[in-house]
Parts: sequence; structure tokens; C-alpha cells
Amino acid sequence: MVQDIRPSGTPFKRLFFALPVSDAQRRGISQWRRGLGLRSGKPVPNENFHLTLLFLGDVDAARVPAVCAAVDNLARPGAPLRLLLDQLKTWPRANVLVLEPQETPAALRQLVYGLQQALLPLGFEEQAREYRPHLTLSRDFHGQAPEAAVAPDFHFSARHFTLYESRKGRYWPLAQWPLAG
Repeated sequence: MVQDIRPSGTPFKRLFFALPVSDAQRRGISQWRRGLGLRSGKPVPNENFHLTLLFLGDVDAARVPAVCAAVDNLARPGAPLRLLLDQLKTWPRANVLVLEPQETPAALRQLVYGLQQALLPLGFEEQAREYRPHLTLSRDFHGQAPEAAVAPDFHFSARHFTLYESRKGRYWPLAQWPLAG
């Protein structure tokens, strides 16, 4: 298992929870993004498309089993999560171009809140800002969102959520949990 090492010698992992994107959805979003003719930013690799639920940041590698155990007992929606990614937006502070839903399903908000609450006893802090589901299309993006010849209309569905490790520009799944049952 590859791990990064802190200057103190302690191994750590850069972690986040997310909803994975199916191969068919990746292809469709990637093809649509090509049609935008982006002249700014660095496109996110298709295999890295996801909808972030909760970013944990750098976590000591030894704590990963406790993170997973805390999430094992989490109340889940009981059905696949569905949402419509229909808004192309820029986030100027983060310099990213994203797809986001006009409306966020209550079940998705509840899942994110549940993750935050499950991890509080482990010392993770509650997020200060409101959750905004999104799929990042491009990083280091500057300027306005481009005009799309075809409006975004991606019906997203997820049957599970995943704990990912971010390592050298790639996202590696470490564990996953079904959304039903």
C-alpha cells in the first residue's frame, strides 16, 4: 500500500467521500465538455469524475480503519441517489468549472450531514459552509462559464458512495458503502 509520509515520518492519506460516476456518464460528460471548446484551465481526467460528499484532507493512515468503522453504522437513504446536473458554473475562489444541480435532493443533504456527524467523535470538524454538490470539469479555470451549444442535462444516479484516496493526480477507492440497506 503506497502512502505519503509527513516530515515527522507519520504516513498519511489525502481522503474524501464521493459518489462515483458510471463509465457511461463519464463518456457523456466528457463528450459534452469537449463541445465547450475550453480555452482556460486543466480538464479533470474522465476517470476522476465524481460528486464530492465530504473532503477529509490529510489523515494519518492508521486512522483509516476507524473512519471506515464510523461510517459502517451510518443511516443511508435506502435507495439510489438521483439528481440532475443541469447548471454549468464557475467557482472563482476555487478557480474551477463545475456541473451542479439546480436542486439538491434532501436525501443527499442528509447523507452528507450523517457523514459529518459520524466523523465528529474522531476529531473531524463539521464543515463551516453549506454543502454544494458538484462535478468538477476543469481546474485552474479563469473567466466566465462558456456558452454551451447544448444545455447540460445529466441525470446522475448512484447506488453506493466511496472513500477515495487522492494520490498523484489519481483517485483510488479504499472502501464503499451501498446506499440501500
